[in-house]
Amino acid sequence: MRPKKQDTIFRVEAGDTLLAFLMRKMEGKSRTGIKSLLGHRQVSINGSIQTRHDTPLKAGDSVSISAGKGNVELRHPKLKLVYEDEYLIVVEKKQGLLTVAAHPGSQEMTVMSILKAYVRKQNPRNNIYVVHRLDRETSGLLVFAKSVQLQEYMRSYWKELVKKRSYIALAEGVFDKPEGTITTWLTEDKRNAVVYSSPVDDGGDIAITHYKVLKDRRDTVDLPLLSLVELHLDTGRTNQIRVHLASIGHPVVGDRKYGHGNSFSPADRLCLHARVLEFIHPATEQIVHFETPIPKEFRL
Repeated sequence: MRPKKQDTIFRVEAGDTLLAFLMRKMEGKSRTGIKSLLGHRQVSINGSIQTRHDTPLKAGDSVSISAGKGNVELRHPKLKLVYEDEYLIVVEKKQGLLTVAAHPGSQEMTVMSILKAYVRKQNPRNNIYVVHRLDRETSGLLVFAKSVQLQEYMRSYWKELVKKRSYIALAEGVFDKPEGTITTWLTEDKRNAVVYSSPVDDGGDIAITHYKVLKDRRDTVDLPLLSLVELHLDTGRTNQIRVHLASIGHPVVGDRKYGHGNSFSPADRLCLHARVLEFIHPATEQIVHFETPIPKEFRL
């Protein structure tokens, strides 16, 4: 009978990144081989599984290489694990999935419920806490905290922590200007779950959206006029992008609430995607950057 293989443990003596550290420690192991270990969830830092090669290390950290592949994986058709460490989880959700339950006691599947089940497979005492949200029909990047203290900190300093947050939308029509800024005051009517926009201060919350047209479809006879737009937010109000684009006559394609539904849609969905999220990691104080591809159904 063969003896069971033991995990390999390395102690970090100075600040570094995970890939560079393992390249030095695991002589003869290629970059591809090390990335394969990460992909198979065989690398842990201080007991927390890591999958990103650029994860920062600090003196005193313990890096462990498991002899076997990680046995707890997040596998779900509507949710993809992008990053995980002992403090945070970053995921990419597909359209149609709520971030959190709309009502207490709801049994509907949400990003929150999926992640809670996932972390509790690792340890029944683990929990997950929402930091920010995306609309049900919006796809893209979300970050969750693993402690209530971290959740409160990130919510309180969200504007200071976030360095870049951009969305991609497919909008109806062709814009007059290739880029611009939309500033209005938004008021949410909770009775009918609709947000109203005013060009003047009417007591609502100020909302600022910057847009840049990446590509458009014009001078077409048989196809609807559409524009692929990149958007950056100075504020994060409910339905902000959807309301703002509708307010200038270019609603998001597929928007049944503020636009014309699927009349112009190349896909049966709201064409809005949270593509880039870059923020200061609250524990390591390093900038972390996450980016996803433009959904193929948005491409003109």
